[in-house]
Amino acid sequence: MASFRERYGPWAVVAGASQGIGASFSRRLAGHGLNLVLLARRAGPLEELASELRAQHGIEVKVQSLDLGGLDLLEGLKNATEDVDVGLVIYNAAYSPIGRFLDIRLEDHFDVINVNVRGPLVVSHYFGKRLAARGKGGIILMSSMSGYQGTAMVANYAATKAYDTILAEGLWYELHEKGVDVLACVAGATLTPSYEQSTDRTPTSWLALPMQPDEVTEQALRNLGQQPTGVSGRRNRFGAALLARILPRRAAIRMVSKETEHMYR
Repeated sequence: MASFRERYGPWAVVAGASQGIGASFSRRLAGHGLNLVLLARRAGPLEELASELRAQHGIEVKVQSLDLGGLDLLEGLKNATEDVDVGLVIYNAAYSPIGRFLDIRLEDHFDVINVNVRGPLVVSHYFGKRLAARGKGGIILMSSMSGYQGTAMVANYAATKAYDTILAEGLWYELHEKGVDVLACVAGATLTPSYEQSTDRTPTSWLALPMQPDEVTEQALRNLGQQPTGVSGRRNRFGAALLARILPRRAAIRMVSKETEHMYR
């Protein structure tokens, strides 16, 4: 069986790499000996992470400050990666303003779509062609438990995460014959800086207790090449089954929405 680096190297691209789950992915891939292209809007945290990974793992790291919701995303991807042999792409970037749907500006809703829908679409199309042409590689699109049902306070974000899951599942089937593995990594609440800044409240349900980023990324890399969708954590897998297979749709929406109202109102 081919090693991880043989299958998914020599270079990996991590979009949304500056902190949290993206930084955790970057550290894990560096541990596998993959060279990295780190993408995010803020260059400072990327440079700090790149220095750490070069020193600890002796790999090459390229850093590119890039607006993943920008209309020039495709051009930026080409400029950042056209001279390296990319074998793995992870789209981790997400934007999620929190509040009642009508209280959030329409412009912010469009930004959610640009980062969470248009971004994964552009990345998957551009690198999907490159990976299919080389006959091997992988794509991971980060999704969310909130995408399994309508969710108050993050209604538009939840809808975009449903898109990410379904896109990855379709590509899992289409690109398999080209030798490319695709995974929708479905995460629940995770202790990232963004999560910790968004609320200081403790979840009322044990199903909503947050995971550590390293737990999410470890599970995702195990799932890649094994299945189209992977839910991170046993607790979240139980919750996903409960919401999708046991509870009536109305009850699932109410249960999740009440929890998000508690956390964010």
